[in-house]
Amino acid sequence: MCIYLPRHIGDEAADDAPGGPAASRTEAGETVLIVDDGSTIRMLLAASLGDLGYACREASDGASGLKILQSAERIDLLITDIGLPGGLNGRQLADAARATRPDLKVLFITGYAENAVFSHGHVDRGMEVMTKPFAVEQLASRVERMLKEA
Repeated sequence: MCIYLPRHIGDEAADDAPGGPAASRTEAGETVLIVDDGSTIRMLLAASLGDLGYACREASDGASGLKILQSAERIDLLITDIGLPGGLNGRQLADAARATRPDLKVLFITGYAENAVFSHGHVDRGMEVMTKPFAVEQLASRVERMLKEA
């Protein structure tokens, strides 16, 4: 029996160096709340952002997400689907959260075109929209940028 494995040509330490592929993008303690009724989506987003060093909280509907947002827990970014079950959609969740956390950054994710969700694509300052599907790297870059903006 023979086993053929790919050969790595290069410096071993280069892959583990700061700024390499496994580098963490987060500042200490940054927490992201992910609200989506799809458990697979929540788990994928939480795992991907967790690998980058972000602390992640999850909620399956708007009411559960709002409960977390109304607590004293640190939440730096809300990532929410637009269409949520239980009578509180993603936009309503964001608006309710900003009543007590006016500087909260919000990233809406949706399977619909942005213009179909918001009147003429309008979102408030500190809010952005990503249309599904998107690559994990696009999400990571967007989250990093949003959290670094003052």
